[in-house]
Amino acid sequence: MKSFKSTLALAFLCFPILLFAQKGTIRGQVIDGENGEPLFAANAVIKGTQIGTTTDFDGYYELQAEAGTYQLEISFIGMSSLVITDVVVKAGEVTVVEAVTLKPASNQLAEVVVTSEAVRNSEAALVTVKRKSTNLIDGVSAAKLRKTGDSDAGDAAKRVTGVSVEGGKYVYVRGLGDRYTKTMLNGVDIPGLDPDKNSIQIDIFPTNLISNLTVLKSGLAELPADFTGGVVNIETQEFPTDRILDVSVGVGFNPSMHFNSDYISYEGGSTDFLGFDDGTRAIPRADGSGPLPYFDDADAVDFNKNFSRTLGAEQSTSFTDYSLGVSMGNQYSLESGNKLGYIFSLTYDNSRVFYDDIEYGEWQRDRDPEDYQLIEATTQNGKLAEQNVLLGALAGFTYKTLMSKYKFTAMHLQNGTSRSAQLSIDAKDGAAQVSDYYAFSNNLEYNQRGLTNVLLAGEHYLDGGDWEVNWKFSPTLSSLSDPDIRKTAFSIDRGDSTFDPGEGGLPSRIWRSLSEVNMVSKVDIIRSHTLMGDDAKFKFGMSHVYKYRDYSIYRYNLNEREYTGLNSIQYSGDPNQVLIDQNLYRQYIDGMDTTFVGLYYNPELLDGQTNPNEYQSNVNNFGFYVSEEFKPLESLKAVIGLRAELFQQRHTGRDQVAAQNPNDPSGNTLNNDVVLDALDLFPSANLIYALNEDMNLRASYYRSIARPSFKELSFAQILDPVSNRTFNGGLFQYNDWNGQLESTRINNFDLRLERFLKGADIISISAFYKAFDSPIELVRIPVALRDFQPRNVGNGTLIGGEFELRKNLSFLSERLKTIAFSGNFTYTYSRIDMTDAEFNARKTYEKDGQTIERTRQMAGQAPFIINGGFSYDNTEKGLSAGVFYNVKGRTLEIVGGNLAPDVYTEPFHSLNFTFNKTFGEDGRSSLSIKVSNLLNDVRESLYQAYEGNPQVFNRLKPGTAFSIGYTYSFY
Repeated sequence: MKSFKSTLALAFLCFPILLFAQKGTIRGQVIDGENGEPLFAANAVIKGTQIGTTTDFDGYYELQAEAGTYQLEISFIGMSSLVITDVVVKAGEVTVVEAVTLKPASNQLAEVVVTSEAVRNSEAALVTVKRKSTNLIDGVSAAKLRKTGDSDAGDAAKRVTGVSVEGGKYVYVRGLGDRYTKTMLNGVDIPGLDPDKNSIQIDIFPTNLISNLTVLKSGLAELPADFTGGVVNIETQEFPTDRILDVSVGVGFNPSMHFNSDYISYEGGSTDFLGFDDGTRAIPRADGSGPLPYFDDADAVDFNKNFSRTLGAEQSTSFTDYSLGVSMGNQYSLESGNKLGYIFSLTYDNSRVFYDDIEYGEWQRDRDPEDYQLIEATTQNGKLAEQNVLLGALAGFTYKTLMSKYKFTAMHLQNGTSRSAQLSIDAKDGAAQVSDYYAFSNNLEYNQRGLTNVLLAGEHYLDGGDWEVNWKFSPTLSSLSDPDIRKTAFSIDRGDSTFDPGEGGLPSRIWRSLSEVNMVSKVDIIRSHTLMGDDAKFKFGMSHVYKYRDYSIYRYNLNEREYTGLNSIQYSGDPNQVLIDQNLYRQYIDGMDTTFVGLYYNPELLDGQTNPNEYQSNVNNFGFYVSEEFKPLESLKAVIGLRAELFQQRHTGRDQVAAQNPNDPSGNTLNNDVVLDALDLFPSANLIYALNEDMNLRASYYRSIARPSFKELSFAQILDPVSNRTFNGGLFQYNDWNGQLESTRINNFDLRLERFLKGADIISISAFYKAFDSPIELVRIPVALRDFQPRNVGNGTLIGGEFELRKNLSFLSERLKTIAFSGNFTYTYSRIDMTDAEFNARKTYEKDGQTIERTRQMAGQAPFIINGGFSYDNTEKGLSAGVFYNVKGRTLEIVGGNLAPDVYTEPFHSLNFTFNKTFGEDGRSSLSIKVSNLLNDVRESLYQAYEGNPQVFNRLKPGTAFSIGYTYSFY
């Protein structure tokens, strides 16, 4: 009896919970049609009931109701009400109503009625933000990413107007190079992972971690000043509107690359499959740091034996690409009425590429003014194979009260790439600085990149929402390592296959490492007030960015010492037989003398020398801004602002002379010395004139800056072991260069006319003009034709236009309502005033009939960009598909000089197909298929000379790739 009473009591206690469990939840968001921002305190009511609530400062609302089908009314004072019909509520489940927009009320329009299906398009919400934004903005929503099947942010960015993606990694906005594009994560700076680039490689961000990807194309005072083309902002997922538990798998196949028995690879470490080396490739000494002192020591015997004996790639069969992913998240309403949300995501991708006919070329102009054809200097042909691993993890928590929100996000991205190459090298003695030889080279590389980012952020609304305080603190740790890059070349025109300097080159090993700390903190304060009888916003704030980079390269060359009376070392031509025991550095005892003979690894640096390819740099950048957003006229909105940045960069490093002899007065040594110090002012103005409710005319001006990177403002000399080309830091002085690399300052003007059509449809036309003061470009060093250096060149100008059209085809026929076209075209014309040194160098080798002008195209500037495609979207059938095309015009990649011709990147015509289908119970299963490079186009860069035939600088054939993915949602 006692047991029965206890059970009955427990049942009564649980009864309210059981009743509540039978209810379902409605969640959604309301956007203010006046400014595109979330609408605070809007009413959400289920018609015919007393069930209702108001939206929070993010515009979100939440209701509980019994299972059934309802009409949901959204209203706000002074705006037309919106009634959403056919809102289906299921017991114990969440019904998500995508963002809706309320527009100002008019006499003709008091209430709008739409079905639930009509608002399930977050693309429309993004269009609303674009329409009401205070600056020029384009972007891609999470909904669009799902439809296109893009796997990472690099693919997703191609959908944005005026955006191209170089090598699948680096974003170029309006054709400008990566120097003029800034990448941000959740609104804060993140460092790049490649010392050869200024911007981050965005292919490391999987799309399932992304909420939205937006590109800002005009300046505001609250934005950093170091962008010119645009700011790419990647927003990670934050506060799930519904419970999430998704698991996905995918495979990819390229007929020319996978299950190919000609694939080459080499044995690495046990953790390569996780994207990092386990220490197998570490420098073989106890502390793993720095070069060993000069080899002439008994310890060097053991030291040389500890190097990996593998110097050549071996043939194997390549496996297919595959990927795995899991995401989970939810939000909870606490007893206090506050909300707590979380999201976790883990992704893994393992892919392979294989090029069996890759080509690198070095060509020169002929000195004879009557001979127009280029002269072959060196060409490399052969195989290149890569295995690429990407591991991504994200954990985020959000806590929201009625007037505040706190956000914590931690993310780690790990990427490892194992690369093998076998190249035939053909050098011609008819070219300058080249001796005649043939060789066969094995190149083994491993590159690992890691990025750990933490974001702490808060939003606070005070005084009834009139004051808004936002703060962010975001440290990022990034690292890049190239452990044990091995290059072994045999000359093949003689039977003895010797290692002769000046021919194949000494077999070498390189260890390269970079670590960077990036600390960003910022505070933004917004005061809503009234000015001239209309709503206005006064903004001010400050920011601080601290960066520190530590970079080093260590190089070991394989040398040979023989002893009279011993047999000479014999080489079979097999690189993996070079370091057999009988060839290695060893003791030879002859009477009372002890001699070391054989092959030994000699560090590039000897006793008493320091490393010229090691540097430490740091930056402190303090930013302050103030701006006012107001309406001087009924239909005119203005945003006027001023930003100040106090920037200081310090450097510790030395050139080659100082490294070899620190006491040589001709050498240069810097010890935390200031190399860049400036206080700049950056005014900005944005004007938005509303011609009508759906049409805007925008005009903007902003001043920006492009500063040299850490690597560019250094003495470092960085060799690419595959192409055999060397980067030289801008601090090096030459006869035609003073070593003083300066920042580029740019004045930017924009004009855009945009019309927003039904749903997510839009048509817009834009014009822009940019004036560059002393732009930085990568140029060839005339005295060393394989060496390149960043330098300031003459002033430049850029003028261009953009056209965008996104239109549903229902205007042709109602049967075509599920098909839409989206396309954009960007055209640019750029001119750079040559320096006297460049102009005179070009005039020296001017050909008969040729006239060298004082101006030329800007390096890295594409003359046009085309993005276009047709998409099919049938929500009822859970089916979507699309064909998407992207191309960038011929672009000056490397500026030539003297005998070296210019190098241009040729257009790559990318045509891709995607297919997505949801099926199963409640559409929890989804299948995606993607076909890339349907045209089977080739990626290549070519030397171009007056009246001469183009010749190859780089060429590779990516082939056509197929991928299929499956995702199952448990909720």
